[in-house]
Amino acid sequence: MFWFAWGACLVSAGYQLTVVLAAVWHRLRPRAGRGPGAGISVLKPVAGSEPEFHEAIRSHAMQDYPEFEILFGVADPRDAALADIEKLQAEFPHVAIRVVHSTSEAPNRKVAKLADLAREARYPLLLVNDADIGVPEGYLRDVSAPLADERVGVVTCLFRCHSPTLAGEWEAFGVMAEFVPSTLAAPLIGINEFGLGATLCFRASDLERIGGFAALGGYIADDYQLARHIVGLGKRVELSQVVVSSGLQAPSFADAWAHQVRWARTVRVSRLDGYLGLPVTFTTLWAVTALAMGFWLPAAVALAARYLMAASSAVLVLRSRLVLRWLPLLPLRDLMGVAIWVAGLTSNTVVWRGRKLRLDRQGRIAGTG
Repeated sequence: MFWFAWGACLVSAGYQLTVVLAAVWHRLRPRAGRGPGAGISVLKPVAGSEPEFHEAIRSHAMQDYPEFEILFGVADPRDAALADIEKLQAEFPHVAIRVVHSTSEAPNRKVAKLADLAREARYPLLLVNDADIGVPEGYLRDVSAPLADERVGVVTCLFRCHSPTLAGEWEAFGVMAEFVPSTLAAPLIGINEFGLGATLCFRASDLERIGGFAALGGYIADDYQLARHIVGLGKRVELSQVVVSSGLQAPSFADAWAHQVRWARTVRVSRLDGYLGLPVTFTTLWAVTALAMGFWLPAAVALAARYLMAASSAVLVLRSRLVLRWLPLLPLRDLMGVAIWVAGLTSNTVVWRGRKLRLDRQGRIAGTG
């Protein structure tokens, strides 16, 4: 029991300290140049309008970049997002903003829209991000900069969450204290097949080489698969120092739970080996276990490392006051994360935008209902 308590706590604490070092390195490493200057087509598949949608897309139109366009993919001609897009076009008449009415079909409806958008894109660089993503000044220059190196295939970004609801803040706290910081450590432990929907910037020529978006239309985790396919060309993923913002709109804790379980199941079917390795990161669980065995010292060491990781990533990388505000409840959120991980093992179905989808073991959408 003694050796188990110390071993589990020290291994897990070691992971947390690895993330701390990754956060320090991410903050201190030199930035890439200001980008190749190649034109960028921003591809935004949309379905409906959320409260912060207009401000999010406005942050894209305000970018200072030599040549860029913003293409919105809409399947429903009566989509509520169209009113916000028309308002944006009126406010920024000098920016090339176009609506593409998507007619393509694919199990992943988002990818179907992306396929239509890519066919309409004018420029050699493509940038995809989720509809609710807000971006800072200089975003296009900074995220395109690493692509000046031909060895870089995809540039992706971390994201800072916020929410107008209590349940959404609780979910945002978990995402920023657990999931987002883990991405920092991925390159240090040899994981290069990752891409976040917050930003994916890549070359149109590389997309064509992997078979276009048509090659991804059957997968649930299209962002991960895009990065994975381009890495398969012998290139690597670059994690940008740019942090974008994302709104979480969960109206209730039940909705936040369902959203997190969908993410968990998506990760599991996309990369089972990584999912099964996640218990190494359950530092609070091993600390509680050690305490239950009567060993307070390894528990204290583990919890100290866990708190240090969450706080350092919030301050050094994400610049999030929300994480610091909720930090006293970190052990409770961590134990909820363990429950989410278990729930992720129990089924191959997810609910996404009102559709119940069945997933196969390769992460493909096998059917509905």
